[in-house]
Amino acid sequence: MLSTTFSATLSGVSALQVTVESNSGEKGDPKCVLVGLPDASVKESMDRVFSSISNAGFNKPRTHVTINLAPGDLKKEGASFDLPIALTLLACTGQIKHDDLDQFLIAGELALSGEARKVKGGLAMAMLAKEMGKKGMILPRESALEACLIEGVEIYGIESLAEAVSLLEGNDQKKPLLPVDSPFSQEIDQDSHEDFKEVKGQHALRRAVEIAVAGGHNLLIIGPPGAGKSMVAKRIPSVLPKPEMDEFLEILNVYSVQGDSLLNQPHGMLRPVRSPHHTISDVGLLGGGTIPGPGEISLAHNGVLFLDELPEFKRSALEVLRQPLEDGVVTISRSAGKVTLPCSFMLVAAMNPCPCGYLGDPKNACRCSIPQIQKYRGKISGPLLDRIDIHIDTPAVKIEELQSGGKGESSESIRLRVERCRHFQHNRHSDLGCGGIINANIPQRLMDQVCEIGEPEKLLLRDAMKQLSLSARAYNKILKVSRTIADLDESKKIAKNHLLEAIQYRSLDRSI
Repeated sequence: MLSTTFSATLSGVSALQVTVESNSGEKGDPKCVLVGLPDASVKESMDRVFSSISNAGFNKPRTHVTINLAPGDLKKEGASFDLPIALTLLACTGQIKHDDLDQFLIAGELALSGEARKVKGGLAMAMLAKEMGKKGMILPRESALEACLIEGVEIYGIESLAEAVSLLEGNDQKKPLLPVDSPFSQEIDQDSHEDFKEVKGQHALRRAVEIAVAGGHNLLIIGPPGAGKSMVAKRIPSVLPKPEMDEFLEILNVYSVQGDSLLNQPHGMLRPVRSPHHTISDVGLLGGGTIPGPGEISLAHNGVLFLDELPEFKRSALEVLRQPLEDGVVTISRSAGKVTLPCSFMLVAAMNPCPCGYLGDPKNACRCSIPQIQKYRGKISGPLLDRIDIHIDTPAVKIEELQSGGKGESSESIRLRVERCRHFQHNRHSDLGCGGIINANIPQRLMDQVCEIGEPEKLLLRDAMKQLSLSARAYNKILKVSRTIADLDESKKIAKNHLLEAIQYRSLDRSI
């Protein structure tokens, strides 16, 4: 008897359809043969499946059974095929009814006891099930809590093989999970233990951070040791606007295929913030491996990537950021295949002005020679620096500011201005047919409309371009930052003061 159901395997952040077929013959040795290009982890599933079947109260096959994972030229990986293999085995041997088995997309790892365990990529599989027009999807409960955010397909969360059988036979009147059942759809407290009100002084830096977050601009903080660069960067998450549901689904999907659960994180509904150590490899930052998977830049998708001590990162690791910063996606080609991963993130980086850290400090003498300073700054290439919208110099905090009893502006009030600015951008860009685009990602075809400036402003910008020897990319960056500053002022036009403030945020262009 032949039985069929559907499952999926992962490729990058997408799921690919896999048809699971089991056929039992009337004669032959009582054994099971698994075909369809399975890897070692899939081949090992047979031992788990047989143990699960026995502990669920069913019998092992007593005839020759062939299990096929189609298409045969697509390599199958992971333990997510345990549950569909077990169900098709029981169906083809006549131990369960299988009339509706092919109407579901099924995935799940099985313990020896028959318990269902979480699998990677539940959200991507739910998107595939909806695209295939399936009646529903059966997943382990933890994976189902992610997948149920996708509307238009019934998601059933099960705890064991026995519960999956009961559901298919109609003995368990379990209701499908709804988006409201997911913990990700619940309202969360966005208050953070790290608040900007704890930052003393650094008004220019706070202003630069607000502009960067409001427009999604890349930010580079330059200052001596102890100036508060890392302290301020750690508080950036507290002023990030909450993601829209479609943005959060993209975030959750990347973490899901990576195998990282956001369920146990207290701020799972917020934008991700990644802070890799400077010893990270190119593959760790960009993504890849034998089986291409997401790196830090993809895990920071729709969020922030913070690189502390920027010149200490390997030159090769920094150079791989060029194309992702420009395109918002990265394509990785390996012998195992080619995948395209999302990586639209806001880069925040911090560095000292020189190796000793005290160049330009009025109280501490710099001990570095000119060649040492040039070598240190040379670790950051011009093309990468050109892609960073805002460079801000951060002097050391004065002792009077440190000892002052007053507190700075809170993160909540800054976040409200940022959200108001984002709303201003959303309305304008929606009218132009590109809703959801923030100022940092304004397409070139709309630059003349969105970032229009008058003749006096054009003359001012022309002089700045000549004096600072800026590139065409830097020209556009200045206009986009000016647009964000004007949006914070709720101004429809970019004024001269907006442009002047944006030009001053090219400090490294002035000093190199």
